[in-house]
Amino acid sequence: MAGVRAAYDALIAADELRPDTEQAAAADRLDALANELEHPRTTGLFRKRVVPAKGVYLWGDVGRGKSMLMDLFFDHVDVPAKRRVHFAEFMIEVHGRIAVERRKEAGDPILPVARALAEDARLLAFDEMMVTNSPDAMILSRLFTAMIEAGVTIVTTSNRAPGELYRNGLNREHFLPFIALIGERLDVLALNGPVDYRRDRLGQQDTWLVPNGAEATRQLSDAFFRLTDYPSEDREHVPSEELSVQGRTLHVPKALKGVAVFSFKRLCGEARGPGDYLCIARRYHTVILVGIPQLGPDMRNEAARFVSLIDALYEYKVKLLAAADAQPDQLYPVGDGRFEFERTVSRLEEMRSEDYLAQGHGQG
Repeated sequence: MAGVRAAYDALIAADELRPDTEQAAAADRLDALANELEHPRTTGLFRKRVVPAKGVYLWGDVGRGKSMLMDLFFDHVDVPAKRRVHFAEFMIEVHGRIAVERRKEAGDPILPVARALAEDARLLAFDEMMVTNSPDAMILSRLFTAMIEAGVTIVTTSNRAPGELYRNGLNREHFLPFIALIGERLDVLALNGPVDYRRDRLGQQDTWLVPNGAEATRQLSDAFFRLTDYPSEDREHVPSEELSVQGRTLHVPKALKGVAVFSFKRLCGEARGPGDYLCIARRYHTVILVGIPQLGPDMRNEAARFVSLIDALYEYKVKLLAAADAQPDQLYPVGDGRFEFERTVSRLEEMRSEDYLAQGHGQG
């Protein structure tokens, strides 16, 4: 299998990437890690105990190439027991496993959960490590220490330096050992070059297209393929995802590399609540929303859900690309509810600005 650095150099040779010294250094480190995972060091009397390879924490602002490098690493490391998962989804799974262990009343529930995770994967690769709540913060140090001691190698991307994780969070003092653990057990690499590759790929694309129709659909489709590197000729096979939201399943028709596509009818025309929208906002850095109609009192429920959706996307600094029947200031033109909609209009306008688009997912 070709190495990570060789795959990175091939993308530059094909003019799909620009040369970037920080990316190249990260590719070299990930290449070395892949080699160590494929040819692990052993210790012990009969040299049967595998020495866990030191992981990598790759952080930087939005669009710096973190996900691209993670793609190359994960695709080019020949380790059968490997797993890649979005960090928010992983933590939902962990809390579910802990709840099961607590019902057994057999001591600390975190240790058996860590052992079970280690049995499933020798390499755990996380997209977008982002700690936003106290329950996650309280368990991360013990959980990750136990997983690493059990032989798991961790590779993760994040928009934030380790010391900025869970900044000003409740009971942050309980989270500080996890920050120390990252510094001790993972190599911390920064990607803060001058080019925002994700923003660069959007080019001069207007993020709010009017009206709905074939031309708007074509532009948003082109933007999806540019952002995800998915071959447009294979558009019939774009993968979908199923998100678990409070025991329910939310179907995402098209989802790839942190970009999700929804219709307004599916997202706001059906019975959904803030939990659905927060799950989407945590999971995706970009949401493409098509078919937004002009709203009014006759669509009060749909308008309320749309407001809740925009609030969630705005809170997590999700990029919104949309096709609508009207510009934001004319989306709810008259009638009862227009005044309450003004804040959403303001947020929609801000979400089109360069300052907003330059912010990293989850930052704010």
